[in-house]
Amino acid sequence: MTAEDTTAEDITALASARLDLWLWSVRIFKTRSLAADECKGGHVRVNDAPAKPSQKLKKGDIVKVRYPGWERVFKVEKLLVKRVGAPIAVTCYEDLSGPRPAYLSMPPIAKRERGSGRPTKKERRALDELRGRGA
Repeated sequence: MTAEDTTAEDITALASARLDLWLWSVRIFKTRSLAADECKGGHVRVNDAPAKPSQKLKKGDIVKVRYPGWERVFKVEKLLVKRVGAPIAVTCYEDLSGPRPAYLSMPPIAKRERGSGRPTKKERRALDELRGRGA
């Protein structure tokens, strides 16, 4: 049996799949190497434990992916080892994460006018507070 002869049923009948490969297959990350880098960086957890890219996933596992400012939570429904189209990919996991925080959907803050110089300490504090970084 060659790779071209496999069907969607053959692909999903797996007992386990590599974490980085599954994250790439269901389109959570754009490239497999990016998925592996995020795993190595500690941004991906499986069942609340830090995960390596080569960790085997099983059906029913909970995968948490940390993004800047929020965390997405997925429950594995089907295992894939090949990248599939988006309509098929969304059937392979259940998204348990909450909605995207509103502050991440805001338009970018306007830039300072050219030639106005560096912000004063008071202006910097106001900018930090506006961006949500205030103490």
